[in-house]
Amino acid sequence: MQESTLTLKGQTTVPQAIRDVLGAQPGTKLRWHAMPDGSVVVRAKNRSILEFAGMLTAPAGRKVKVADMNAWAHPPSE
Repeated sequence: MQESTLTLKGQTTVPQAIRDVLGAQPGTKLRWHAMPDGSVVVRAKNRSILEFAGMLTAPAGRKVKVADMNAWAHPPSE
């Protein structure tokens, strides 16, 4: 079990072992869920697909036609 201390400002440090489990890095948003039994569940917020926009660029080189991709993905039945 891990523990941390709440400051006067309501802040706490998430223990390293918990950050590792969450995959949390600086800037990661955490979601806090108060459960009916009084427990609290903390999850790292899933990233929006919009946050990935512009991260990938088209590779240089040979272009592949859609028809060629379809032929590879769905070969004719024999």
